[in-house]
Amino acid sequence: MFPNFFSLVSLYGTYLRRCFTATGLSSQTINIDNETTIHFWGPKETTQNQKPSLVFIHGFGPMAIWQWGQQVKFFSPHFNVYVPDLIFFGDSTTKSPERSEVFQAVSVGKLMETLGVQKYHVVGTSYGGFVAYQMAKMFRERVEKAVIASSGVNLRRRDNEALLKRAKLEKIEELMLPATAEQLRTLMLLSANKRFNILPDFFFNDFIHKLYSENRMEKLELLKGLTLGREDTPNISPLQQEVLIVWGDRDQIFPIEMATELKELLGEKARLEVIENTSHVPQIDCSGQFNNIVKKFLSGSL
Repeated sequence: MFPNFFSLVSLYGTYLRRCFTATGLSSQTINIDNETTIHFWGPKETTQNQKPSLVFIHGFGPMAIWQWGQQVKFFSPHFNVYVPDLIFFGDSTTKSPERSEVFQAVSVGKLMETLGVQKYHVVGTSYGGFVAYQMAKMFRERVEKAVIASSGVNLRRRDNEALLKRAKLEKIEELMLPATAEQLRTLMLLSANKRFNILPDFFFNDFIHKLYSENRMEKLELLKGLTLGREDTPNISPLQQEVLIVWGDRDQIFPIEMATELKELLGEKARLEVIENTSHVPQIDCSGQFNNIVKKFLSGSL
């Protein structure tokens, strides 16, 4: 048993921040308007160059550094990488009552505009894929290519019901905002191939305390504020950009059948790449293959 003051999560968080810094990124906070502040990791102004720009948008869970570590290391030599914390994650916050993924997309778009980045690619995973889709839809002249990873943008009402049945839970917040070690263990089992579920309860409780407790009410409002998944039919339309859909064949959050349908719904410029023996977080489960697929797509060689 570790003493109460010892936190593996805090130690690993410190390691992740050092990894981000080692790639040349710096932790920055900026006011994008008089209501909203966004924290992000990005290149220092003095190191800006002619490399293309790439935005990574995290899923619903821990802040961005916990979800894109292997991608930052891999892509930073080739792109100006930006990794924002979405609103109410990390140090990003707003006084606005808006809570939809559309508002998240507008906020990231404002961030890039404020930073003076005219063109960029976006990569979004899970909830971040909802945001990436909306950004590609709204900022057609700015978003060059979009990558949607393990993200059921074509979500229907019945898909949420099926997910809760698989999780054996009654409310979506019990899965996406776990408050107990058992709930977090269920989320890990559904999300990742790695056997995180064998870890002891004190680790999960530490994880919940450090990464899920802050802004809990606001995050619940974000779940309720989603515009997707409210209807019995998908509420999406094709995008004008080239779109790469990346999916794990063992995804239990958004089953692979959703990826196949999403490709058809997004139109002829969309392509699908399935990573075998991979679950809902291919950027973590199989980071090497994920990174190579995305890089080839962005460089035009896929």
